[in-house]
Amino acid sequence: MYVTSDHDRIRLFTRRALLVGGLKAGLIALFAGRLYHLQVEEAAKYQTLAEENRISGRLIPPPRGQILDRFGVPLAINQQNFRAILDPAEADDIDILLNRIGAFLPILESDRKRILRDLEQKNTRSQILIQDNLTWDQVAAMEMRRGDFGGLSIEPGEVRSYPYAEATAHILGYVGAPGEKEFKRDPLFAVPGYRIGKSGIELQLDDRLRGQAGRRQLEVDAHGHVVRELARDEPAAGTDIALTIDIGLQQFAQRRLGAERSAAAVVIDAHGGALYALASHPSFDSNLFTFGISEADWNRLNTDSNAPLTNKAVSGLYAPGSTFKTITALAALEAGVTDESDTVYCPGHFDLGDHRFHCWKRGGHGTVGIVAALAQSCDTYFYDLSLRVGIDKIQAMARRMGLGARTEIDLPHERSGLVPGRSWKLATYKQEWQQGETLINGIGQGYMLATPLQLAVMAARLANGGLGVGPYIVRDAPQEKASSLGIAARHIEIVSRAMNAVVNSQRGTAYSARIADPAMAMAGKTGTSQVRRISKSERETGVIANEKRAWEDRDHALFVGFAPVAAPRYAVAVVVEHGGGGSHVAAPIARDILVECQKRNPARA
Repeated sequence: MYVTSDHDRIRLFTRRALLVGGLKAGLIALFAGRLYHLQVEEAAKYQTLAEENRISGRLIPPPRGQILDRFGVPLAINQQNFRAILDPAEADDIDILLNRIGAFLPILESDRKRILRDLEQKNTRSQILIQDNLTWDQVAAMEMRRGDFGGLSIEPGEVRSYPYAEATAHILGYVGAPGEKEFKRDPLFAVPGYRIGKSGIELQLDDRLRGQAGRRQLEVDAHGHVVRELARDEPAAGTDIALTIDIGLQQFAQRRLGAERSAAAVVIDAHGGALYALASHPSFDSNLFTFGISEADWNRLNTDSNAPLTNKAVSGLYAPGSTFKTITALAALEAGVTDESDTVYCPGHFDLGDHRFHCWKRGGHGTVGIVAALAQSCDTYFYDLSLRVGIDKIQAMARRMGLGARTEIDLPHERSGLVPGRSWKLATYKQEWQQGETLINGIGQGYMLATPLQLAVMAARLANGGLGVGPYIVRDAPQEKASSLGIAARHIEIVSRAMNAVVNSQRGTAYSARIADPAMAMAGKTGTSQVRRISKSERETGVIANEKRAWEDRDHALFVGFAPVAAPRYAVAVVVEHGGGGSHVAAPIARDILVECQKRNPARA
C-alpha cells in the first residue's frame, strides 16, 4: 500500500495495533480460561494425582495364627527372621547390585531368574524379595556396608515353624509362597516373603489363620524414594486354631508305625468324635516347604514308592478285609436272617455253583455261630450269611456305619471310599451284580474300599452302642449331638461281645495281642485283605506265605477296635500296607496305641 500522508500512516498503524492487541487479548483469554479449568474446575482431580504421587501405601502382613494341640501345646508357630528386600525405584543397575549382594548372600542362578521375573511382572514401586531367613551374621555384614546396596533394605519378618514336623506334617500341612495365579486373589499375596497355606490345616483354614493386613503410608519423592512414614495401621493377627489332637499320643502313634514300611492309624473318641491321633507313615519334614523345597528334596519325596506326601489316614483306600464282617453280621441280624442260635458248618470252603470259595483256615472251623465266627474270622460262615442277607442290605448297613462317603473332616484330599452295589456296578461296568460278588464283598474283599478314618468311625459307632458319631479335628468346630442309627441295641451288643472274644478268648484271632490289664482291655476285629488273586494251582500246592512274597504282593494287615471293654471310650483303626496278617501285625500296634491312649486319657480335656 502506498502512503501519501501522515494521516494515512496513522490509520495504518492504528489498524495494525488493534490487530496485534486483539491477538494478545485472545491469547490472554485462552490462557486464563485454561488456568481456570485446571485450577478451579479440575482442581480436585489434580490435587488427588499430586497426593498419590507424594504418598505411597504399603501393606503390613499380619502375624499368622498359631495351631495348638488340645492341651495348648504349639504345633505351628511363628519365629522372627530377617529378609533382604529390594525397592526397584531406588536401585540403579540390578545386575551390578545382585553381584554385590552375592558377596554376602548365596544368590543362585535360580534366585536371579526369579528376581528378574518378579521385576518384569511388578511395577517399579513394588518391592521384591531377594532372600529370606538371613542369619544374624549376614544381616550385620550387610548393614555395615549399607551404602553399597542402593535400594536394598533388611526387614524383620516372621517364618512358619513346625516343632513336631514329621509327627504333624500330614495334619498341619505347610505354607509356601503364593503362585502366580494366587497373586490376583489378595493384594497381600504380593508382599515379599508372604506365605499362605498349601496343605493340611494350613490350607483348609487359611482364611482364619491369615488375619487382616495393616497399612503404612509413606511419603516418597518423585523418584519413589521413601522420605518418611506418615501413618500406620497395625495388622490384626490371625486366629489361633486349637485341634483335638493330643500331640503326645500323635507322636507315640507315629513312632509305633515307624517299624513298618507304610501304614496309618487313627484314634477317635467313640462318643464325641474328637480325633486324638491321625498318623500316616512315612511322613516328611514340613519345614522343608517354608522357604521353597529344593529340587533334590522334592524329587526324593515325590518318587518314594511309599508315598510320604500322602495322608494315608484320609486318602489311603484299602479293602477292609475281615474287619467288614462286623457290618455283614449287623446287616444279617437287623434283617432277621440270623441270630445267636443259628450255626453254619465250615469244612474250609463254600461252594456256589461250580465255583469254590475258600476259608482262610484250611480244614475249616467246624460248626460255628455268629459270635464264634467273628471271633475266629470264619470266611465260610460269612459267605453263607452274605448270600442270605444280600448285597442291598449289606450296602445299606455299611453306609449307616460310615463307609462309602467322606466324613467332611477339616482336612483336604479326603476320599470317599467305595461301598459297591447293583446300581454302582451297572453304572460302572454295564453289568449285572453276581451272587459270587456278594460273597467276597461280604468279607470285605472285592470292590469294597475304605479309608482308615472311615474304619475308625465304624469302630466308634460299634463301641458307643450305635450312635452316628462323626469325626472332627478342630476343637471349636460346631458339633451336633450324635443321634441313634436305629440299630437294635441287642444286635450291637452281640457284635461287640464277639469283638471282645476276638481279643480276649483263647480261640480269638487277636488273643496274642490282648491287653493284660483288665481295666484297659480292648475289643476288636482283625482283617487281612488280599492284594492279588490266589490261583487254583497255588491253593493245591500251598499258598505262598506273606513273608516269602515280594513286598507289593503281600496282604494288607488291618485291625479296628475300642477300649476299655467295660466302658468303651476310645476307638482305633490301624492299616499296615502289605503287612501280612492283621492279628500278627496290625493288632499289636493297635494294642500299644490304645494302652498309651488310656494312660494319657485325652478325653479329660
